[in-house]
Amino acid sequence: MAVTILIEDEEKIGRFLELELLHEGYAVIKAADGRTGLEKAQSGKADLVVLDVMLPELNGFEVLRRLRKSSDIPVIMLTAKDEEIDKIRG
Repeated sequence: MAVTILIEDEEKIGRFLELELLHEGYAVIKAADGRTGLEKAQSGKADLVVLDVMLPELNGFEVLRRLRKSSDIPVIMLTAKDEEIDKIRG
């Protein structure tokens, strides 16, 4: 079974995403802030990271920057931001 790390601080959105991932057959490891999510992502126990951009502790861009120093795990970024600079940063 594929394992996904879901890093999302908004409880309702996180629960919705978790249920959808479970329905699709993924095991889900959750984190509600960037620092905890980064630690879990660096553990090497996941196949995919679903990462919110606006997080407490470390924002999603910083989590991704640090994660890329040690891993090439696939990351799907979630954001309500739609500015071109945000897309380029991601």
